Amino acid sequence: MFPRPHAASRRAVRAGVLLLAVTVGFGPVLSQPRPSILLITLDTTRADRMGFLGSTRGLTPALDALARTATVFSRAYAQAPVTTVSHATLLTGLYPPSHHVDQFGAPLPASAPYLPELLKRQGYRTGAFVGSLVLDPRNGTAPGFDRGFDVYDAGFRLRRPGEDRYQTVERHGDAVVQRAIAWMNGVSRPTFVWVHLFDPHDPYDPPADLRAKFASAPYDGEIAAVDRLVGRLVGASAPDTLVVVAADHGEALGDHGEATHGVFLYDETLHVPLVMRLPDGRGAGVRVPTRVRLADVAPTLLQAIGAAVPSEIEGQSLLSFIAPAAKMEDRPVYAESSYPRQAFGWSPLVAWRADRFLYVRAPKRELYDLVADPSAARNIAAARSRVADGMDAELTAFLGRTAVEGARRLRAEGASARLAEARESDERAKAGPASGTPAAARVDPDVAERLAALGYVSGSGGSPGGNGTDPKDRIAIANALHEAIVAVEDGAFARAVPLLEKVTASEPAIPIAQLNLGVARARQRQYAGAVPPLTRAVALQPDDMRGHYELGSALYETGDLARAAAQFAIVAAKMPDWADARYSLGSVYARIDRVPDALAELRAAVAREPRHFRANLLLGRLLTLRGDKAAAIPYLQTAVAVDPSSAEAKQFLAEALKR
Repeated sequence: MFPRPHAASRRAVRAGVLLLAVTVGFGPVLSQPRPSILLITLDTTRADRMGFLGSTRGLTPALDALARTATVFSRAYAQAPVTTVSHATLLTGLYPPSHHVDQFGAPLPASAPYLPELLKRQGYRTGAFVGSLVLDPRNGTAPGFDRGFDVYDAGFRLRRPGEDRYQTVERHGDAVVQRAIAWMNGVSRPTFVWVHLFDPHDPYDPPADLRAKFASAPYDGEIAAVDRLVGRLVGASAPDTLVVVAADHGEALGDHGEATHGVFLYDETLHVPLVMRLPDGRGAGVRVPTRVRLADVAPTLLQAIGAAVPSEIEGQSLLSFIAPAAKMEDRPVYAESSYPRQAFGWSPLVAWRADRFLYVRAPKRELYDLVADPSAARNIAAARSRVADGMDAELTAFLGRTAVEGARRLRAEGASARLAEARESDERAKAGPASGTPAAARVDPDVAERLAALGYVSGSGGSPGGNGTDPKDRIAIANALHEAIVAVEDGAFARAVPLLEKVTASEPAIPIAQLNLGVARARQRQYAGAVPPLTRAVALQPDDMRGHYELGSALYETGDLARAAAQFAIVAAKMPDWADARYSLGSVYARIDRVPDALAELRAAVAREPRHFRANLLLGRLLTLRGDKAAAIPYLQTAVAVDPSSAEAKQFLAEALKR
């Protein structure tokens, strides 16, 4: 087993590796000008679908061709089964406890070494082209990820009913690749281009020409599609470009009971493809069978171009494995998932891979001998308790060192002592049982809504250690909730309701489950049935204005106008620029004879959205009924212009025009 060395030891090892690499001729790429770098990350891509890793499905001819001219790391592992956490690791060379991106919406610290920023300082032009809202810094899901990029091509938004998901929350890989190639062709070299292809993420929807071929295995169709895109990108890059292709994580597809990813830390979601093509044919055809980490990618790229590797980077360069007669020594692999806690309030999971074993720290701990049991089907923690204890001790030591180093980095960045201590306490909670740990911050409700558009659950929060529930015992609930949220986003409310009823009956304290149950019932005009779960949702998450708005709408439809007004007033006070909320409050005020208040809210709605049809229509009608026809006419004219087919708008305007 190989415990993680201290920082000083890591620096010594790194220096020794660099010396060795130079001596044997596989050192830094020092040719002038420096090579361009193309980093392609494949979202949700299993290693066992790659032909160059042994798959016989025939899905990856382009990647197989690239692998023949490159170095293949056949046992590469992600440090988390979540997109933002894994990409933060890959681009910083830090483990999650050090970069602190442990959940969606967690900002990338300014103190963390960041590959695009480091390359920009080396004279590189830097561009990022991502395929999903989940990596959009301006939508709050990946704040700080655009640091160091000259161009960060994202620009996603929430999908409204009836809109195409590929024009809103995600982008087909074809469009991502087209944008990336256009940028590469328009700027001077050297360039660092990061292209993120989201296509294999569920819902699985291959391009039309692959849909019929893979009708029974649409996920495989998505893999075949991204393989073609990788071929286009590599073909469009200069021959001496340094190319790296890696997946951020895999997909469970039912293995160990998990439908997608995010909860468990087994190989189906953490074993990832990793291929690196160095300039001048260096390392071509080399296959590295030893275990490596995505945290090793950033220092490898820096060393490959002859740039200094910051001492705080925790990953280790992979170039030493490419040298002739290199010593193939497995590196221990840390992995974590806070998703069970953040989404459901359950226990988080951490894992340690070393020697031949996988150890998972959970309420019911797990140990697997991956040589005798590659699929991790037989938990031998009880039978081999001494091995499990040893693995647990290594994991504890790793987390303890990381907690101290992370707190020190926060203090150096100028963070308050209290924040640094809270971070350290949180990481020590992962290291073992602790008392007095702080409550974890909840995900921002706006971010939670954006993540729901992609099928993710968020916002439950809980203490760093969770509530003691082992995710193994509740994975069916996680699967049902994921399926239900996707159904709600797709408008399949009848399919969503029974799934959500099952979830809320078993786990009543998950706010997004209660919210979506209320929304699904309301969209089916079951307003009385929508009120209880929506009431529960706002009680669980009072800062979620969407919950208050949906509850107000359901109460309005049931005739409970006073309570509806109270909910809309909360939203209008918290989000005064939301025109729909101001209109809704004005509409209720008009119904309960608070006409002056109604006029004020409707004017506020029109001021923020001048062509708001319903606000203009109701404001004009109220002014007409109060005898102020001259003031009413412009609003009614706007309503008619916005919706010329509205007979009601034309009727109200005609009445106002009569003398």
